Amino acid sequence: MVSLRVSRILHAGYIFENQCVRIAFDPVFENPFSRNCFSFPSIKFDQAKIRSEKFDAIFISHYHDDHCSLESLNLLDRRTPIYMYSVHDEFFSLIRELGFTQVFPLRLNSTIELGPFKITPYPALDRDVDSIFQIESGGVNILNVVDSWIDPETFDVLKKKNAWHLILWPFQTMREMEILSPSRYGLKSGRGTALDWPSEWIEQLKSLKPQWIVPSSCQFKFEDWSWQNQFYFPISYQYFEQLMCENLPETKVIRINPGNRFSTDGHVMTQVESIKWIHPVGDQNADYSFTLEQLIPTTAAVAQKFKSITDQQKKLIVDYCQTGLALKYKSFDHAESEYFAIPRKWKLSIFDHDGSGIYFFYKIGDGSIESIEPTAETDLEWTTEIPLSKFFSALHEGESLSSMYVRINDQRFSQSVESELKTIDFLEDPLLRCLFSANVASYQKSQLQKIKNQPV
Repeated sequence: MVSLRVSRILHAGYIFENQCVRIAFDPVFENPFSRNCFSFPSIKFDQAKIRSEKFDAIFISHYHDDHCSLESLNLLDRRTPIYMYSVHDEFFSLIRELGFTQVFPLRLNSTIELGPFKITPYPALDRDVDSIFQIESGGVNILNVVDSWIDPETFDVLKKKNAWHLILWPFQTMREMEILSPSRYGLKSGRGTALDWPSEWIEQLKSLKPQWIVPSSCQFKFEDWSWQNQFYFPISYQYFEQLMCENLPETKVIRINPGNRFSTDGHVMTQVESIKWIHPVGDQNADYSFTLEQLIPTTAAVAQKFKSITDQQKKLIVDYCQTGLALKYKSFDHAESEYFAIPRKWKLSIFDHDGSGIYFFYKIGDGSIESIEPTAETDLEWTTEIPLSKFFSALHEGESLSSMYVRINDQRFSQSVESELKTIDFLEDPLLRCLFSANVASYQKSQLQKIKNQPV
């Protein structure tokens, strides 16, 4: 019996091989990817060898830039069929513009057969964004949860399936909201507590009863200097294995590092030869560290880690803050923004590469933004801080929120304001809305333009 082979690329990227058919999922061949996500453990890609690789199909679970990267796809044969889940047509157009001739939208709950493979995309919890995959081949049943949560209806379907041999599980919770306002969250959670892992995940895995489980989907860190490396990822590999041993003693945890390849017939999992175009750097069994006992730098200090931008680029940002921001904000539907339904005093702080600040004060509310004279800190009702170079990159080069080092309301306000903020989503931040709302595929558009500008 020919065995199925499972290889790890990076993050949520995998290759499945059986009977000479090779399928890649969410392939990312970049280090770093998403601008500041560095492979963990560290690796190097041999892009020349990747260009000679042949895949029978590519599956992309969703449009986030750490899953749908045009710079990675640019290394592949343009005749390769690409199947992608997205509710936004822009992504299919961009991939076709890159030169791929077979680009297909995935339909949820609809099985695709490719040689010995049956691949079924299912709804994730946020079906406007994500999908997850069931992969069947050679009698082996695999669930690839990518980096999403499972939709309740999907879970009802999955738990009725035949035995799950292998589950690729997104083991890391990430402190995405906490890094936006660390002073508000820094003392609220200890290390290695059961609260770090959602209780429903344990219950789901107990119902699915996998034979093997792979701690999947993360495998990256930020820049070496970044304070987020010890703050963002609260779950280590060791802690994940401990949780599995305590709650699923019959399930074996298998760590698949980038470049590792395993062979299975459904009865055993055996590590075989590694991927030749992924080269390990350093300790490949390194683990995440997490601590809240650290000094978190100011945004001004973080801004000094980035290169300066030109005077012309700085002028574009200042002009945007003086006029463009208000025009963009006015174009939105503000019905859902309860907090800004009444006028609020907002301070926007922008820090240059030398740590110096540029400050703008606004009155924001009822669908409009207008500049006001500087106001006392105690009168403020919202604050946003951002490095200048990151502001420019987000506005003109498609930089995403995950790499921008933005701080929102990272201070204490008056008692009445604090009471109101308890129920407010900080992603309602007016700057973030202006930079990212209705700006679909900005990262990929920037990638495509970069590729087009490369010399032939």
